[in-house]
Amino acid sequence: MKVCLSPNGRNVFAGEALPSELLVGTIDGISVLERQGPGNSWKKSGHQLKDRHISALLLEPKRGGLFAGVHGKGLYASMDGGKNWELKTRRLTQEHVYTLASVERNGDIVLYAGTEPAHLFQSVDYGETWQELSALRSVPGADKWTFPAPPRLGHVKHIAFDPRDSRVMFASIEQGALLKSMDAGKSWHEISSFYKPEDEVYKDVHRLVLRPSNPDQIYFTGGMGLYGSSNGGQTWEHLTLRSWRIGYPDALFTSPVDDTVMFMAGASKSPQHWRETKTAGATVARSRDGGRMWEILEGFPQSLRGNIEAMSMAVWANKFALFAGTTDGEVLLSEDEGESWSQIASGLAPVSKAGHYRQLQ
Repeated sequence: MKVCLSPNGRNVFAGEALPSELLVGTIDGISVLERQGPGNSWKKSGHQLKDRHISALLLEPKRGGLFAGVHGKGLYASMDGGKNWELKTRRLTQEHVYTLASVERNGDIVLYAGTEPAHLFQSVDYGETWQELSALRSVPGADKWTFPAPPRLGHVKHIAFDPRDSRVMFASIEQGALLKSMDAGKSWHEISSFYKPEDEVYKDVHRLVLRPSNPDQIYFTGGMGLYGSSNGGQTWEHLTLRSWRIGYPDALFTSPVDDTVMFMAGASKSPQHWRETKTAGATVARSRDGGRMWEILEGFPQSLRGNIEAMSMAVWANKFALFAGTTDGEVLLSEDEGESWSQIASGLAPVSKAGHYRQLQ
């Protein structure tokens, strides 16, 4: 099974056997790691799209196309597993592709590209041409979307779909909004009931996850911690706070074996503190009750300096593995539900959303 590990791309992969190849999106292209034999020994075997800062990777599962969103340099596609790449930016009017997603709808594959500044594009011809879903920019309050780091432009960080109806979509705007569409992106409305005027950061939404067995139960991570809703976003519970051990969460998963088991990863504090503390204090936590109570995984390295900027899950034969990539160019792997972790690569270029890695240089 081939798996991608990147800050903002597709991060759940399914196959018939344990993962054997990992594509890691870094600030210097894609590092290819291959498993050596049946154990946890991995070796770097390739380097693709050198000198390009990879924001998102998407391995489309039906046709096998590989897509890479690049920081300030558009979008590339490969139809042969990464051996050859082509720039695919026809009618894509924004150069920084921040996130990528795909969905099968009425037998067709639709690709999505979210950008910085925050625009959303779709392709119905497998990336050959793109069309902007301009209604996203018409949501009231779009003029307030921002991001703390220069050039201070908000971006589309994550796209999620309701498994019952792929026309129901969610877009996470960092920072500025959690948006929902009921008609495949033709129109959007904001879900804002989680926000309070006294919040320390303004509507900072990172990643949204729908519980597979009950998609009306949704969660999102952000700059204020973890939120959960049992009624599709009408009302919210603030499940973890900025003062908790993971005060700046990003990655969030439900277990494919039991979706009351969840995994969350992130830094102890937001990026502006990393330069002072010389560490992100990143770690991984697990919940066994649908996100209400969390435990820090003792088997994860507690002295990790870099931030976990990318995390992926590989699923096979009722088993799963978790991969984590850091701003220090490390890749860690767990194949026992997070109980223990192995470092399978080090010395890679930083895995980093935007300029986060600079805070730890």
